[in-house]
Amino acid sequence: MSGHPMRALRGIDMETGHLANRLVNALDAVLSCPQAVIELAVTTICAGGHLLLEDVPGVGKTTMAKALAKAISGDANRIQFTPDMLPSDLTGVSIFDQRSQEFVFREGPLFANVVIADEVNRANPKTQSAMLEAMGEGNVSVDGNTYTLPEPFIVIATQNPVELEGTYPLPEAQLDRFTACTSMGYPPADVESRAIARVSGEDPLNGLEAVCALEDVRELRARSARVFVAPEIADYIVAILNRTRHDDEIVLGASPRAGFALASMAKARALVHDRDYVTPDDVVALAQPVLAHRLIVKDSRGSSALERRRGIVDRVLSQLAIPSAARERDAHAKQFSLFRR
Repeated sequence: MSGHPMRALRGIDMETGHLANRLVNALDAVLSCPQAVIELAVTTICAGGHLLLEDVPGVGKTTMAKALAKAISGDANRIQFTPDMLPSDLTGVSIFDQRSQEFVFREGPLFANVVIADEVNRANPKTQSAMLEAMGEGNVSVDGNTYTLPEPFIVIATQNPVELEGTYPLPEAQLDRFTACTSMGYPPADVESRAIARVSGEDPLNGLEAVCALEDVRELRARSARVFVAPEIADYIVAILNRTRHDDEIVLGASPRAGFALASMAKARALVHDRDYVTPDDVVALAQPVLAHRLIVKDSRGSSALERRRGIVDRVLSQLAIPSAARERDAHAKQFSLFRR
């Protein structure tokens, strides 16, 4: 068995996979949200993406984002969005320095490894666009100059799907910039009871130690990009996309960018689960958080929209045959020599 190509390949990335697991476990120990949400956040970081949390206030969205920044030894900036914010409030401004007689750039809150964008739907469209441009490009432009954002750079944005008065809901084209979207939900009763019992004014994150350095996160992303995707898995992802484009309940189906996002997230999830190849389970587990918020469906508005989209994604998955895991593993073994390059 020691000569099996897949086992030899696993040895290359095993330590990296353990690191991703340690991140999940460390966050799970201090947070009161479902482990599935924590795993999705870590997966999003490994995939180099951005995460949107749609949920009611007070369920720990901001706390999770802060914990994530602390666990990767990164700096975090929290932005509370309001309707009167300007793009420069995010990107920064050029200030005239009397000593040097030159304009000097002062960085805005976007210059952080983890940016917590609270209630992003309260900002006006121009300010939203400035943030979403930074998410897509990895840099900002101010007064004709381009400034590169830190690496890694991840935006964890939150929005309240219930209180919509005075808000600017993100249009579908901008929602598409978020790699994944999920809801944290209320914690289980026993977890919530323990959290209430330990209330003493102490920050629950005080007990969280850094799990890795930023350099390790960059390595995680490089390893994730190298995870193998068998042709059958790629065909399965395309079949899901095509089914959303020809569904009677969907006005606009998933874009090719959604397919790339689903593949990159599936690779990252494989890494979190100590694998160097994607399985159908990875695709199924991530189809809803990666695709649902990107779809435009008929007769669905307000707080019910995302839930309806999630149900449609589940229905689409149920209509498609799952590829044979055996065929996928065989294909992976045959491609071992290509992967190592």
